[in-house]
Formats: sequence, C-alpha cells, structure tokens
Amino acid sequence: MVERGDAAPLLRWAQGPAVSPPSAPELQAQGRGWARGARAPEELGAPEVLLQPGRLELGDVEEDQVVAVFVVTFDPRSGNMVEWCLPQDIDLEGVEFKSMASGSHKIQSDFIYFRKGPFFGLACFANMPVESKLERGARMKSVGILSPSYTLLYRYMHFLENQVRHQLETPGHYSHLAAFYEDKKGVLHTGPGRGSRLPPVYWLSSIHRYMYPEMKITHPAGCMSQFIKFFGERILTLWKFALLRKRILIFSPPPVGVVCYRVYCCCCLANISLPGIGGTIPESKPFFYVNVTDIDSLEVEMSYVACTTEKIFEEKRELYDVYVDNQNVRTHHDHLQPLLKINNADREKYRRLTEQRQMLLYSQEVEGDYNPCEEDLFVLFFLEQNNRIFQTLLEVSASQDKTLTAEHARGMGLDPQGDRSFLVDLLEAYGIDVMLVIDNPCCP
Repeated sequence: MVERGDAAPLLRWAQGPAVSPPSAPELQAQGRGWARGARAPEELGAPEVLLQPGRLELGDVEEDQVVAVFVVTFDPRSGNMVEWCLPQDIDLEGVEFKSMASGSHKIQSDFIYFRKGPFFGLACFANMPVESKLERGARMKSVGILSPSYTLLYRYMHFLENQVRHQLETPGHYSHLAAFYEDKKGVLHTGPGRGSRLPPVYWLSSIHRYMYPEMKITHPAGCMSQFIKFFGERILTLWKFALLRKRILIFSPPPVGVVCYRVYCCCCLANISLPGIGGTIPESKPFFYVNVTDIDSLEVEMSYVACTTEKIFEEKRELYDVYVDNQNVRTHHDHLQPLLKINNADREKYRRLTEQRQMLLYSQEVEGDYNPCEEDLFVLFFLEQNNRIFQTLLEVSASQDKTLTAEHARGMGLDPQGDRSFLVDLLEAYGIDVMLVIDNPCCP
C-alpha cells in the first residue's frame, strides 16, 4: 500500500490556490503510480464500500465508531419493532422502519443505508420461510448499526449478513452482537476547533483510496459504471441537478440496496476540487433510504439525495425538486424543465465518456492493467468537467467586464442555448458575479 508521505502533492494542491488542480488524465496517471504493486479492493475480497462526497477536513481522521447495534423484527400482530439493542437507552425511534423497507416481505434479502438524526445506519435484512402459523409462514429480521459516518459502515456488511441469518435461525441469542458492540463502541467527540487548522478539501474517491489508504473509502466495484449504464444520456440531466444541489428523490421497489448506491453515485457527480467553490451553497447530503417517518426532516432540507420504496412521496411535491422513477427523471418546477432536455453538448459529453470507457476496457484487456478502474474514469470525468466550468466562471468573474459569452459556454463543454437556464441557475446558486450575454438564439 502507499505510504502516508504520498499525500504531499494533494496537500500542496489543496493549500496553494496558485497551483492549478491536475486534469483527469494526470490524476489517472498518478492513480496508476500510486497503485503499482497494490491489489485492488475487489482482489482483496473487500466488501462494497461507500465514500462521502463533498468536504473533508484533513484534521479529521475518522474513528472506527459504532454508537449502536440493534435487531429489528416483523411481528405479525405489532408490525416492525426493535426487539433488542445496545446501548439500551439510545433513541432508535423510526429505525424499525428504516432498516426494513416497505415491501421487503416480497424479497429474500437486502441491505439498507439510512440516516437517523446525526448518525448513519447500515442494516442487513433477511426473510426466511418457517412452518409457524404464529409467524404466518415467514420470519423477517434486520440487524444493523449506527455510526457518525457512513464511510466506514461497509466494514461490517459481512458481519451483519451473518448475524441476521443467525437471528433468523436461533432467535433471541444476542451474545455475538453484544460482544461486537463492546469491542467497537465509540465515544463521540464534539469539542470546538476540531479539524479547524487545515482548510477543507473537496475530494474524490480515487484520490483518497490511493493517498489515504487508512481511511478505506472508495466506491463499490461496478457501482458507477452500472449507474451510468442504467441512466444512459440521462446521467447528464442528473449531473446538472446534482451540481445545482437540488432535492433529488429516487423511487424504486425493493431491493433498496442498489438504489442506495444510486444515491451515492448521484452525489459523486457534483465533486469539485477547486479551492473556494461551494461556500455559499448547501452541501450535497446523501440521505439514502427514507420513508414517511422522514417527512418532517426532509421538509427543512435545502439539498439532499435520497431513495424510497414508498409511492406516496410522489404526491408530496413540496419535499423534492426532482423525482426519479426507474429511468424517468422529472421535475414539477417550470424553471427547471429546460434541464430535462438532452442537448447536443450533453450528447457529446456522453459520447466522450463512452469512448473513454471503451479505451479503458481495451487497455485492460490487452495490457491487463486495471488501474485506474471504470469507477475512477467516470468520477474523474465529471470532476474534470466541473472544474473546467468553475475555473472559467471564476476567471470571467475576475475579469474587468465580467462578461460570459457563447464562446465561454462552448469552452466549458456546454450548449450556449440549450444550457442557458442551467448556467443562470448555476451562477445564482454559487453566487458567481458575471453577466450572461447569450440571449439571442439567432446568434449563438
């Protein structure tokens, strides 16, 4: 693995505004260098992993903390209920519904990421047929944990899968879970000034996977490539909404685990590595799975990405800006309607993305070199696109006339006419002071 000293280039890049951030090809080349001799996570048999898109304080090294462990069961008479937990005095209200998604009775197993107050949760669900009239022929349970961050939850996926099977086969035996909690329980530190000595870094999975291996954060193998294959050109529509920090709600029937990954991937589309960008806009928050118990908290959120199995959310338009049902992306806001239309610049970006993917697959087949992987390529593609847009906007805002022209738009990889409303929203959202002069459709 890479030694910690390899982080120096990123620190210089993050702390020195005068230094231009590396391009995607440069980052990919660096990724190859960092990864030489190191096996990929999938080769190590590592479980699927989530990173946390957005900002990370370099002074903050995440601790391996589990603040709660619990077992949820479905009782034929009482419904979902928490049957056991540690610590016994922790507030788990609503977790019985978050960790066993609506409609789960139709599937055999699932995993679910969710939020509970300031914590993130991961629960593994299983459904086992039983010859019991009292249980109506099926026993359903979830075993889960809560942590201050979801970037480390993946470590316990296999443990939770084994434990939920154990709970189904031998109900009421919690000794393994109790021992696990005693070993992993964390003490929360909320003192002032924590991590305040260093500036925040807007970061990316591949950078941190190679440069901060002790954090063990990356994307699930195949996650991003499956995400983009699923949505096709619509990925560019989601990219724009994610960059604008809109409230995005993804509907899907169970299983919900793969949809939680779509939430995560959607957040990854909005990565930016330029210093000074994003201070005036809400952070992109992955809420993962939500249900009706989350309505009150969603009402006050300015920006989030979430998924649900409950169709009733579709009617509650005040809770979201963008609603995604299967591959259908739609919005009820009139001013956002133009963003739904795929334009020529979007098609060109998707063509380049597909072309780069084919070149990477060819390189892997011929040379046997799997660094960088598909996920790196996709995330780096959008990072470079975002950096190019904001680098241009910052340069124009620092110029004397502050005029953004059609030529600037093309240089950013945008359609001067088709992306005009997107640019207007982007300038407003990020508080960038430029004058847009792309009004006349006859003169693009």
